[in-house]
Amino acid sequence: MYPKIPLAQSIIEICQQKGVQHIVISPGSRNAPLTIGFTNNPYFKCYSIADERCAAFFALGIAQQIQKPVAVVCTSGSAVLNYYPAVAEAFYSQIPLVVVSADRPQSKIDIGDGQTIRQENVMGNHCLYNANLREDASAENDHHIQMALHVAVTQKGPVHINAPFEEPLYETVTELQVNPEIIEFITEDKHFSLGNNTKETWNKATKKLVLVGELFPNSLEQKYLDILAHDPSVVVLTEKTSNLHHPTFINQIDTLITPFDDEDFKAFQPEILLTFGGMVVSKRIKAFLRKYKPVHHWHVDELRAYDTFGALTFHYETKINTFLNQLLTVDTMESSYKSSIATIWKDRVTKQEEYTAKIPFSDFKVFDFICQNLPTNSQLQVSNSSAIRYLQLFDLDSSLQVFCNRGTSGIDGSTSTAIGAALASDLPTILITGDISFLYDSNALWNNYIPKNFKIILLNNSGGGIFRILPGHQETETFNRYFETSHQLNASHLANMYGLDYFEANDETSLQQQYSAFLNQNEKPSILEIFTPEKVNNGILLAFFSQLS
Repeated sequence: MYPKIPLAQSIIEICQQKGVQHIVISPGSRNAPLTIGFTNNPYFKCYSIADERCAAFFALGIAQQIQKPVAVVCTSGSAVLNYYPAVAEAFYSQIPLVVVSADRPQSKIDIGDGQTIRQENVMGNHCLYNANLREDASAENDHHIQMALHVAVTQKGPVHINAPFEEPLYETVTELQVNPEIIEFITEDKHFSLGNNTKETWNKATKKLVLVGELFPNSLEQKYLDILAHDPSVVVLTEKTSNLHHPTFINQIDTLITPFDDEDFKAFQPEILLTFGGMVVSKRIKAFLRKYKPVHHWHVDELRAYDTFGALTFHYETKINTFLNQLLTVDTMESSYKSSIATIWKDRVTKQEEYTAKIPFSDFKVFDFICQNLPTNSQLQVSNSSAIRYLQLFDLDSSLQVFCNRGTSGIDGSTSTAIGAALASDLPTILITGDISFLYDSNALWNNYIPKNFKIILLNNSGGGIFRILPGHQETETFNRYFETSHQLNASHLANMYGLDYFEANDETSLQQQYSAFLNQNEKPSILEIFTPEKVNNGILLAFFSQLS
């Protein structure tokens, strides 16, 4: 059974031919031709998510994991606007998200017709391609649809296909009326040659800093990790979202550099800064490199290079493995750069262990416990704000895969993304989130696709605790209401409404007891809500950094 409208048939046929298999649909009438076509074709895996904002982040989570385009389909009017947060995240995180919005015909726009807005190019600032289709099936429309899908794949980002449909919308036919000519776009492989000057500059430098942002797991070949790890002139800084591991790499950046004074920073200032991967969480490393700039900053990425530190000297448009294959040799330059930092780092680790052992129950204490007791070979999804920043301060087992929506660093959509990712991954998935992020995206639980072994660790400190850490915090009614967003809510009623198992803890003893039961529950999704003291957490965190010196 096919929709009668030829344009809808073309979109569906082209999506199938181009391998777009996952379709996330939000209920509506104007998109009925698309819904009929996608759901009646066994090739497609279709999902119904009522809330469009949740639907888009859910699709983002699937695309994040399979690294292929995933489509979201909505009705006309304000529905498409709710996709925008996920579209922006997809743009900055380089995730192929395909927005397909049904629209009224152009003759109905701006004449007072219902459920109608100016949908063409409505997300133009963050979509890599905007296919504004006309009503009839045509070769021009087919080209735009295929170009949008091609761009989503090759440029790794969101695209928008806007399709106007006139009533009647629900009529069907038993045979296809279209036969779109499928275009095979030719993408030339770029020949990459590093050049002797770059190699010579690298080999002569005695202070080389490698800073790795967000990376998909197993992106880097082990042999390159080993060469970097054993070079005395190289220090490698990673974040949890880098998904890179080696005993000599430093994966707690803020713990290392926060106590540095001017003399320490000058000693740490690199001659060469090599960066690759996506967004970096640490604000302190950004501040350091903006003030103590490297002589050379090289960024390696096939598509984009952000001048994050105001020091970018060259963008190498290639894969990181290709770049390192031509750059690295087993011969190394004599240097004390790595060893001096390693000595400092060893002292930091000892002081952190001593500090953690003596502090009371708090966010800091909870993260220390969680990070030591996460099940191995799992996927870890982390919400933004305090959660991802706390996670940077602790060690994790190398078998864990870590993801976070760092493209825009928003708290919106973290739970929806995690559920989509859990659905698309073979690994059991745990979301670590804060109370504000969880409540903000509570509609994420309103779907039928949450895996039975999906788990949420929810830290509830009665508000946006990160605002207590930021400069300018004062204990006033204005701060509590408009910045911290103080509340007395909990997740128990939401868990009951959506059929999730619920566990709670409010001290070390109950955390240890409940955590085991929580991990062993795999018959349905579950939430472990951990209540921490609102007005103690920030002091414990700030004292940690002051005692590292």
